[in-house]
Amino acid sequence: MKKASIIMMLGSLLLLGLFVFPLWNIELGAPQYPEPLGLDIYINGIQGQNEFDIQNIDGLNHYIGMKTLPKPEDMWEFSVFPLVIGGMVALGVLFGMLGYLDKVSYKWFFGWFVLMSVLGILGMYDFNAWMIDYGTNLDPKAIMKLANPDGTPMSYKPPLLGHQKMLNFDAYSYPRLGAYMLFLGMILTLVAGYLGFKKPDAA
Repeated sequence: MKKASIIMMLGSLLLLGLFVFPLWNIELGAPQYPEPLGLDIYINGIQGQNEFDIQNIDGLNHYIGMKTLPKPEDMWEFSVFPLVIGGMVALGVLFGMLGYLDKVSYKWFFGWFVLMSVLGILGMYDFNAWMIDYGTNLDPKAIMKLANPDGTPMSYKPPLLGHQKMLNFDAYSYPRLGAYMLFLGMILTLVAGYLGFKKPDAA
């Protein structure tokens, strides 16, 4: 199971890209902004796509009563997520090493994949819940109070994935390089489990 074990370790190590590259990006485009405003979301914080993007977005949000963008110390996720990813990398490498030494079977590789999938789903759920709160929990004393045609307060939640029109802004939300490295790493661990299953002695 040596080949499968090496692939398992490589797949797990790809998750380290999340410590360097953004996981997600939200971009806001409007006629008054020739260059769109953007946010790069990392597992340990949020950075502006350009130098003054966070300042400009917070300025816009102030008028409609949205909260300022959180700093790393404002959200427990930015402290916990790096620990989770680091732990999963270490666990994946450990399983790969033990598999290489014939101490564990391919089932451990599948187990890692399932656990990482569950954590990923929980992470996306948490991210979406944060955006719902961010876009709907507005300051009642805001300068601008906009409503939908039916009279309900307007929501400014960005899309979790894809495009959405918000007033005169086009909001785009898509994964970035860190997410692609995560996805590729998980696919490799799935391949490792499959190879171990098909050829437990030779893989």
